[in-house]
Amino acid sequence: LKMSWFWFYLPLHLLMAACLCHSIKAPTTSSQQSFKTDLFNFYHSLMLADGKETTVHLLKDIPKRYYFVLEEGRALAPFTITVTPCDVPIEWSILVHKASASFLGKAARGNHDTEEVSKSQKAPSMVSTIFNYKGNSVETYMGMSSFSALYMLEFLSTERDTHITVYLTTDTTSGQLYPELPVDPRIDVIGIGHTTVTLTWKHSPSVLQHRENIQYCLLVNEKHNYKSLCAAETAIRSSGMKLPPTLALSLSPYLLEPQQVMILSNSELSIINKASSGEVRQICMGTKNTYTVLNLSPSTQYYFDVFIVNLLTNASAAYTGTFARTLEEPEPKVTELKDGKVIQVVLDGKKQKFYSLQYQARHKKIQFTFQLCRGQVRVHITKNGKTVALENISGLRYFLLKGKLLDTYLVQLRSTEESNSSVKVQVSPHFHKPLFPLLPESLKIKSFSKLRTCNSVTIAWLGTQEESKYCVYKKRIEEDQVWLELRSADRCSGPESRHKSEKVLCKYFYDINLQRAVTTETIKGLDAGTLYLFDVYLFGPSGIPVRYDSKVVKTRKKC
Repeated sequence: LKMSWFWFYLPLHLLMAACLCHSIKAPTTSSQQSFKTDLFNFYHSLMLADGKETTVHLLKDIPKRYYFVLEEGRALAPFTITVTPCDVPIEWSILVHKASASFLGKAARGNHDTEEVSKSQKAPSMVSTIFNYKGNSVETYMGMSSFSALYMLEFLSTERDTHITVYLTTDTTSGQLYPELPVDPRIDVIGIGHTTVTLTWKHSPSVLQHRENIQYCLLVNEKHNYKSLCAAETAIRSSGMKLPPTLALSLSPYLLEPQQVMILSNSELSIINKASSGEVRQICMGTKNTYTVLNLSPSTQYYFDVFIVNLLTNASAAYTGTFARTLEEPEPKVTELKDGKVIQVVLDGKKQKFYSLQYQARHKKIQFTFQLCRGQVRVHITKNGKTVALENISGLRYFLLKGKLLDTYLVQLRSTEESNSSVKVQVSPHFHKPLFPLLPESLKIKSFSKLRTCNSVTIAWLGTQEESKYCVYKKRIEEDQVWLELRSADRCSGPESRHKSEKVLCKYFYDINLQRAVTTETIKGLDAGTLYLFDVYLFGPSGIPVRYDSKVVKTRKKC
């Protein structure tokens, strides 16, 4: 079968006019109008390419038409048309104008004498609809023509502007543009966890034949399944995300938008898009047909679509999508708090799980104390199910709460960073016996640049109105260690975690006048042009230390 463009271009208007106007005898007024409409439609259509996927843009309520011609030459002429909606449902149909072979041949040769036209009036000719469809599924029409014919495709979107792809082929022997789906194209869910779902699907015959040019790509989202890769791309873009071409189906390095994260590991490409409508993941895993999706949210319904993609043409076919709901997260273990007892909690930043503490009041007034050791922590306190405190804490934080005897308090702690965080917690009714020392207005250490020398630095810090013990420690560090030292410092650890050689001195001081509650110290015996990390520990009556913010100072290189 072959497209007859050569003879079709020039006399097309003659062919259509003759076929449409001479196909019946003595048409009525309404029939004349119908034929004029058909003629106008064919005149204002576009030629559809054979063997090539065509993108068609549709405006709302405005039909768009394409045509193609099949000429005689074989007893049966097969052809295939595949239409892929990329957004909303559309209406589309195939119309055919049939005419006798003798007439078409003569019209093509430009033989328009009166005798031939008179004969052609006796030849059967008509326009009919042979297929129509309405929906948003990928639909394929396979036809067979035993005569020369002019075909027209008409597309209409009634919801909004959209686009579709159309693929016509008359060569059914050299293989399809689209990868082939298995007989059973369903995706099976073979495992569900709190944060994982394991999927499997049957191999595409195309993978077995062209393994190096074919790969599977998985789309995960929380809204619904998509019937084509084209529809998925359109939906994600409309949510405000900008995608690499064809959902990054090849492993080429694309430039991502700020709301995108690309992860490449073990020959798998994952792209995570974050938007207000939720998270969308795209994972391309080569030719593996079993995959476990990790790091999902508990008790959440997810939709999974698998696409088989030809990397050479970017053409794809969609498996039948599925969905699954992850298991509910088990109730967190609740730790009982006891009066005056301090516990330290380490929070997993990656899993973002809550750590729960419970306390039953034995007094009407109680005080919760939190000392942040590392990272960032969010504290949520409820009394008998009602929220009484909710905030991110830093340093040392007290909550004084009033209630009734036997009120039940629930404390939930969560790391607000991806790295682990830790915090010390205490609850007590004994306000006259504080666990932690009285703190100054600021826990910052100040250094004096003008007082720096090649072998000494001078630092200062604030004290309180309460006589307390202060211990100073120093540590020599390198330039590339500064960020790590400051980031990983455990603000709850005391001098017992330090090497003895790092201790500089311990001293007591206080001042009733807070304006004068400042002390300075000059640390000598240092090396020139060297970075040092200085720490000050404050000890209260209970002996539990509070660590000031670390200070990094560099001695002068030349004096």
